[in-house]
Amino acid sequence: MSREADTLVLFGATGDLAYKDIFPALQALVKKGSLTVPVIGTGRGGRTLEYLKQRVKDSIAEHGHPEDTDATENLLGLLDYVDGDYADPDTFERLCRALGKAKAPLYYLAIPPDMFGTVVRSLDAAGCAGEHAQVVVEKPFGRDLESARALGETLHEVFDEHEIYRIDHYLGKESVQNLLYFRFANIFLEPIWNADYVRSVQITMAEDFGVETRGAFYDSVGAIRDVVQNHLLQVVAHVAMERPGHMTGDAVRDAKAKLLSQVQPLRPEQIVRGQYSGYREERGVNSRSNVETYAALRLDIDSARWRGVPFLIRTGKYLATTLTEVVVELKRGPGVPEYRLTCAPNYFRFRLGPRRVAIALGALSKKPGTEMVGENVELLVRDEARNHMSAYERLIGDAMRGDHTLFAREDTVAHSWSIVEPVLDLPDPVLPYERGSWGPKKAQDLADSVGGWLFPGCE
Repeated sequence: MSREADTLVLFGATGDLAYKDIFPALQALVKKGSLTVPVIGTGRGGRTLEYLKQRVKDSIAEHGHPEDTDATENLLGLLDYVDGDYADPDTFERLCRALGKAKAPLYYLAIPPDMFGTVVRSLDAAGCAGEHAQVVVEKPFGRDLESARALGETLHEVFDEHEIYRIDHYLGKESVQNLLYFRFANIFLEPIWNADYVRSVQITMAEDFGVETRGAFYDSVGAIRDVVQNHLLQVVAHVAMERPGHMTGDAVRDAKAKLLSQVQPLRPEQIVRGQYSGYREERGVNSRSNVETYAALRLDIDSARWRGVPFLIRTGKYLATTLTEVVVELKRGPGVPEYRLTCAPNYFRFRLGPRRVAIALGALSKKPGTEMVGENVELLVRDEARNHMSAYERLIGDAMRGDHTLFAREDTVAHSWSIVEPVLDLPDPVLPYERGSWGPKKAQDLADSVGGWLFPGCE
């Protein structure tokens, strides 16, 4: 079984992910006393330990908390560095020597997925992957179901499933965790959280900017692979899963896997793909690209709780605003004959960020005057703008402690790919849409059965 790590080995220590996210997270863990073990960075290019220390200081100055000088100095004191080519056995022999008496190293592969096999096999060949070693791998977990399974087989050559942490930073966000907590901590939700009362579930992940400097990468993945298969299907699982026996470990992951196994594979008529104006002129993008920068889709869940309830998801770049939001829209009640219920039905709204986090209830209240006419009001349950623990701080800390709760398991990854597999790389042309809009007009058709998409206001 998993045990607490006694060393963290960071492959790709000189890369962008480490610079932007991992080093600031390590500083925060050190400050809280949650990280006291050695941290060994690895990289290529003839770098040195002094280079790594300077890079850590620069990272914290730009992305962390430079005012926490004690935490920074303590982190620097934990660092070691092994430089070398990942295809060279000597690199791993030197790494094994640097590990010393460590019995439970945690290997964090912040490197391209095509290097995973080389690294894990070399760790095994050098004798560094002992009985209590574990490994963290970053998404993407494949490009489709077949490649995801192949990746799993590669990792399983050396590590058992309970020794693998598939990290999706979205699961570490405080707002995403609160969605799960709010669902199961409040008993008033359970009687209405089903097809008898819910009209639709709508999930929006919008960005008001384009691919920026990531054109070449984005053109190789598109919106479905980039955020639908992972982030947004995880949000669907949080909204729709059954109550686990307890809220830790495999109980939560079992509930997610069961829910995603009940989501029906997408059919082409259930998705609208779009591409923002000017995308093909972006640097690194194919001038004839058919990659979607926008996707709207309808999911159907074949379970007693959700059968017949449309789960409507949309995501895109260069949309009207930047936000991630879940709206659970309730059916219109019978009311009282004398009341004029001219307004929208009740709803629960979960704003997941990025600049604002909120939970709210949409209700109806009487307008002032002699007539019994209603108006919409929103009862704010919680509204936050303050900084939370970073996703990487939470997830790295959990992995160091051996807690798998917030990490994707192999069966969940396979279910997610099975859902989107039928609509990957569709030959139909993507539909154009204007920057600052809500995507192609055809996307409205997916929500016709529930009266259309619910449009959030701009930030």
